Amino acid sequence: MPARALMFQGTGSDVGKSLIVAGLCRALMLRGLKVLPFKPQNMSNNAAVTADGGEIGRAQALQARAARVPASVHMNPVLLKPQSEIGAQIVVQGRVFASSAKAAAYQNMKGNLLPYVLDSFARLRSEADIVLVEGAGSAAEVNLRDNDIANMGFARSAGVPVMLIGDIDRGGVIASLVGIKEVIAPEDSALICGFIVNKFRGDPALFAAGMERIAQLTGWEPLGLVPYFPAARSLPAEDALALEQSALVKKQTRVHIAVPVLPHIANFDDLDPLDAEPAVDLVRVKPGDALPGDANLIVLPGAKATIADLNALRAAGFDIDIAAHVRRGGFVLGLCGGYQMLGRTVADPDGIEGSPGKVDGLGLLDVATTLSAGKCLKPAHGTTSDGAPFAGYEMHMGVTEGPDRARPFAHLANGSPEGAVSADGRVFGTYIHGLFADDRQRSAWLARLGAGPTRIAYDALVEQTLDALAAHLADHLDLDRLLTLAR
Repeated sequence: MPARALMFQGTGSDVGKSLIVAGLCRALMLRGLKVLPFKPQNMSNNAAVTADGGEIGRAQALQARAARVPASVHMNPVLLKPQSEIGAQIVVQGRVFASSAKAAAYQNMKGNLLPYVLDSFARLRSEADIVLVEGAGSAAEVNLRDNDIANMGFARSAGVPVMLIGDIDRGGVIASLVGIKEVIAPEDSALICGFIVNKFRGDPALFAAGMERIAQLTGWEPLGLVPYFPAARSLPAEDALALEQSALVKKQTRVHIAVPVLPHIANFDDLDPLDAEPAVDLVRVKPGDALPGDANLIVLPGAKATIADLNALRAAGFDIDIAAHVRRGGFVLGLCGGYQMLGRTVADPDGIEGSPGKVDGLGLLDVATTLSAGKCLKPAHGTTSDGAPFAGYEMHMGVTEGPDRARPFAHLANGSPEGAVSADGRVFGTYIHGLFADDRQRSAWLARLGAGPTRIAYDALVEQTLDALAAHLADHLDLDRLLTLAR
């Protein structure tokens, strides 16, 4: 018998859909249920490598972790990875399906992708007690309703009931929830069985009348008023909106790390474990501001469009700041796309990221990169050049070679060299993601930068936060009723 399912859609982006599904995955798993997360379509440049050798959105990987099951490509069968303002790489069931697809072309393509979505959903339903489905963006995107596979289009095709989430922290939550009822088709509205108001601050009694009013105007059942959960910042973020959040104020930091934020930044959750360290002041710097002169380390993170972000880096003047940092004796680390930028050139002969061409890199590593269509997706572990073990993953397109590869950043478990280090030992490049989530590797970097040993166990911190989130939702949502509404 297929598992029950319940879909969580939102009044908009960043209302907390991903977090609520993750917390419910852990809460229901602790009740003894086999829970699997599912998101029909995601748009994110933060992705994770799955146990079955593909890639999915970072949020679904976290939800799988919350449910204590291996991440699978079927948990996020369609992943859009933006490469420009109007185009994206399309990943279907974990593999690249199309590159640089324009938004208009994708709208016409979605109908052809629905069978993949329904196939993946059916696979999960056959393996679970309950599947928790996350929508994308807003349920009110009626301009995209034709061929929709992310929200109501999926819900109607799969016959899944919907729980609608509103965010009171941004204001106007009554209007946003009631407005959904007014603008969507009656057949779609009929699928919505209840609503949740998220990110509440203050005395819940003050919004009791608000919950009643929403229920009266919509006919939907109120399932809970969820207080703001500040510990969420300890969980890996997926959406670039997380980069807009204010930095955590810390006392007695000993190391300053600067990260230029570029338009196509990818896998920026690589930096979350460093940000969690009490001794580290990690500053994300947007174009228009200068990289701080007192930084001990500059990190160039991954990029979905290396050449475009390299041009943006120069336009912002970050190349000048980085050169000055190196002259002062500072360290530089390039991760994946950032590694490619550190070399002499980046060539795209086949137009993988856009128009074919070749551009100069920053020239801080004597290597050159050629982008190619084949994508490397695999877990990775080994030892870095300083003897510190690591475990992470590779997710990149392109091959990087050159003299500085003779000084590898690391050796993989099979003995093969990986990455490159400059002759003076201060500039590092690697294709390994997830380095800093490994306590051993993070400790080695903190020691190199003079910050002393790590003060946290990162994996334990994530697990404790997921447990706390599950308890938080169990206190403020009617879980028994949610299970009754699932079908």
